[in-house]
Amino acid sequence: MRKALIIVNAQVKAEGTMYLASPATEKMVMALEKAIHADSPSTQVEVMAAATLWSKKAQASKPDSDIVYCPLTIEVPNWLSFPGQKIYQDCKDIKGKRQWVDKTLGYKTSIGDSWLGDLWLPIAVTPKELIYGEIIGEGAFPNSYEQPISLKESLRRPLYDLAQGLLESLDAPSSLYLLQFSLKGQTIVFDRLWPFPAAPAIASLRYPHPNLFTCYWQCLTHQPLPSLMASPS
Repeated sequence: MRKALIIVNAQVKAEGTMYLASPATEKMVMALEKAIHADSPSTQVEVMAAATLWSKKAQASKPDSDIVYCPLTIEVPNWLSFPGQKIYQDCKDIKGKRQWVDKTLGYKTSIGDSWLGDLWLPIAVTPKELIYGEIIGEGAFPNSYEQPISLKESLRRPLYDLAQGLLESLDAPSSLYLLQFSLKGQTIVFDRLWPFPAAPAIASLRYPHPNLFTCYWQCLTHQPLPSLMASPS
């Protein structure tokens, strides 16, 4: 039987009770569980705290073809063998990725904690193509997000070029990515890349197209994807 393993930030009490790290994490888990059950009711879903993995003996594990690994956190142990192992480690190297984007692609980047990205470009990576979604932005309240955010057409092409160049350099496996960036006037400032639908993807749950958690599952299971852009009204 196929199993979906959702790895999250959570605290595990001595009695085994798990508390998710934030309300956003809870929404992310619920959305992904719903997507999995809707697509494949027979798939067994297990939610595991990343801390539980880290507490285990650090040794290389053999990949299990019956498990679909669905991390919703960047904090995945480097010894866990799964298709996204390398890119999760690469995306944790925020400074290194910024330096590479600056030197190789020629884009401005966040410096330390300055110019942190407040915009996110969703990108679905499939074996055949990259599919770009509507941009997400920070909402009026803390930890709230809005979609879609309009962007001038003159900025979309260089933003897509940035995403393509970075993902190709990482040999990115199929997944739903968020490219975090900011705008300084008409200048794109790269911040970091998330190899899964991080908290801003919650905005897509209120948006009239397949939400990003459904797309994440479809990417991980190599299914055809619809457009992530808004349909004309």
